[in-house]
Amino acid sequence: MYQLIVFLPLIGAILAGLIGTKAFRMMGTTIDSHPPHGDGHAVHGDHGHGHDDHAHHVYPTPWAAYLTCGFLVVSAILSWVALWQYMHEAAPFKVEVLRWVNSGALSADWAFRVDTLTAVMLVVVNTVSSLVHIYSIGYMSHDPYQPRFFAYLSLFTFAMLMLVTADNLLQMFFGWEGVGLASYLLIGFWYQKPSANAAAIKAFIVNRVGDFGFILGIAATFLIFGSIELDTIFGAASGQVGKTMQFLNWQVDVLTLICLLLFMGAMGKSAQFILHTWLPDAMEGPTPVSALIHAATMVTAGVFLVARMSPLYELAPTAQEVVIVIGAITAFFAATVGLVQNDIKRVIAYSTCSQLGYMFVAMGVGAYGVGMFHLFTHAFFKALLFLGSGSVIHAMSDEQDMRRMGGLAPHIRITWVMMLIGTLALTGFPYTAGYFSKDAIIESAFVSHAAAASFAFALLVIAAFFTAFYSWRLVFMTFHGKPRASAEVMSHVHESPQVMLVPLYVLAAGALFAGLLFAPYFIGHDEAHFWAQGIFRAPGNKIIEEMHHVPSWVKWSPFVAMVLGFALAYLFYIRRTDLPRKLAEQNWPLYQFLLNKWYFDELYDFIFVNPAKWLGRFLWKKGDGWLIDGFGPDGVSAWVVDVTQRVIRLQTGYLFHYAFAMLIGVAALVTWFMFGSAH
Repeated sequence: MYQLIVFLPLIGAILAGLIGTKAFRMMGTTIDSHPPHGDGHAVHGDHGHGHDDHAHHVYPTPWAAYLTCGFLVVSAILSWVALWQYMHEAAPFKVEVLRWVNSGALSADWAFRVDTLTAVMLVVVNTVSSLVHIYSIGYMSHDPYQPRFFAYLSLFTFAMLMLVTADNLLQMFFGWEGVGLASYLLIGFWYQKPSANAAAIKAFIVNRVGDFGFILGIAATFLIFGSIELDTIFGAASGQVGKTMQFLNWQVDVLTLICLLLFMGAMGKSAQFILHTWLPDAMEGPTPVSALIHAATMVTAGVFLVARMSPLYELAPTAQEVVIVIGAITAFFAATVGLVQNDIKRVIAYSTCSQLGYMFVAMGVGAYGVGMFHLFTHAFFKALLFLGSGSVIHAMSDEQDMRRMGGLAPHIRITWVMMLIGTLALTGFPYTAGYFSKDAIIESAFVSHAAAASFAFALLVIAAFFTAFYSWRLVFMTFHGKPRASAEVMSHVHESPQVMLVPLYVLAAGALFAGLLFAPYFIGHDEAHFWAQGIFRAPGNKIIEEMHHVPSWVKWSPFVAMVLGFALAYLFYIRRTDLPRKLAEQNWPLYQFLLNKWYFDELYDFIFVNPAKWLGRFLWKKGDGWLIDGFGPDGVSAWVVDVTQRVIRLQTGYLFHYAFAMLIGVAALVTWFMFGSAH
């Protein structure tokens, strides 16, 4: 069963990628005749097709789309079967695939590690991926490169499945880099858009920064434990408590160093503070890509990594403190930026970044199951919001700016209801999915004994208020008030086809009921049995029990923050629509600071990009041009060529010229002997 779960997406990717395009041409569609961005002129909106004659041409859906969708649905169903087994106390086991790496002391076989944590991630990855595949049949119907798109989606899913089933760090890193490659291909799918290319490169490079830490973490793990097999590492972890090693010029705690290096990789993949800058720009990819990569799968890989390595983090309290601080700052920072964004997808992107911060706070305080619970519920309502925004963009002729929307609710009522459900779950409305998981994180931060826990609790409650505000701001600006789009655009507003709406129904059901149904297993009375074989907690870690006994004001604080955020958004964008502009004008520096995302891009340009450009230009002009070319090809080599060209003129081919040269030589030799002997 697990071989099918993992390899069906790979088979679909291979068939769609290698055969799908050829078959698509045979169906009568000349792909190259309709480039994906019109005639190469400026493009507009999420679809990237402008509004030329070919922009909304519906191409026949290739068999590759149906094939990959079918494979993913089968994988998703089998994943739910696996989770059902672990809900009823199935025993963990391994599935050997093949012998992989065996070099000296380094040994890493390709095997699937199957336990509760794996089962949860299989459900998250395959459920969201299958729904995104189905949604894409309608959403990408205008695109002549459908087979390639579905091949990339399935390739990404396979890489993510490799990551979450890994039994050793090398296999995990293989999947880790695989999703990095697939995300690069998907973000830059519309490669004729310069902004899409730039976003793909940015995501790839920023993730390589984090991955450098991950590689060092793997190397340090092998150095200390002599193995990268998870069972070996976990079994020997307690014996390394208190031991130190030299790192650069410092003596550092072994487990702290390993955990911090691994967390550096998690920061890049999960877009945490400092390494977050790639996530908003990644919205340049098609909306289904945003839902797949940036709502439920790739960006949660870092959270999964920390949960998987919980036996190490439980023994490294300093590393846990760092995780708490970074997570709390990320939750707060991204929520502040989301307050003023105008692109509908970027608002949701910063929301994702903020919610990932919540998950890392849970990991840092030792509430690993709580963090995984929020990862699980977040997958449903965030994918719902992303795909719902895609439905809005589809209806608005590719418009993404919320300032050019408004009054859409009567025209696309189903999409409006779906977005309302996603918003309620995100903001933590009682008994929706987010209510159970996000509130549990806030409560666990309050009861934690970590030094940074109080700091995290305060920032998370503030972030909950901001989340409610920008979430309802999105709903009010998009669906309510007077239409701000042109009459022509409004005349074409229409509901999405059922192939795009059915995935929204499924995700909406998850956003409403996933928390209620699964809370007993993740954070309730069955929690200890459910997580017994997937997550490790030290004997003194009683945080799950303690979080159920917090004061009433702590339990009510997220709800109060949610109500206040809703009320303020209602005042600003329904009752007094002039207030946002007045407030922005009165606090212009702060507004610009938030609008420009705390100036991180500008700061990184100043610190890293511009110096790198200067160094490259200097080495090009001075190092390569003046030094190497000047003294090499343009210097000595050119002089040799010049001298050679002058010397070869002596080779005339006439005998009398050579005889004359010989006589001159003989005369010179005789003269030298005469004057030389005289001395």
